[in-house]
Amino acid sequence: MLFTITGRHIDINDGIREHAEEKASKLPRYFNGINQVNVKVDGRSRGIVTAEVIARGEHRNVFVVTGQGDDVFRAIDLAIRKMEGQLKKKKAKQRNHKHTLR
Repeated sequence: MLFTITGRHIDINDGIREHAEEKASKLPRYFNGINQVNVKVDGRSRGIVTAEVIARGEHRNVFVVTGQGDDVFRAIDLAIRKMEGQLKKKKAKQRNHKHTLR
């Protein structure tokens, strides 16, 4: 899985990079075929950090979520938690769609 992290108006140190990569590495557990995860962290607004997570998968599946928090780690955690929910929902839809009787 390809992982990239970008910081806008904030410095991305090794601790932030490792934390985001550790959290993002768990995403393929919820939805098979995740090839690429991009994390964009924006620290421009007053005391609020915004993290945007974009996961790209097979068959043009793209998932985008944002999370806001008072520090970088909380924003990343919130965004990854939202992403896990989206991936679980998509996987459940695919699983249920295959087994419908017509």
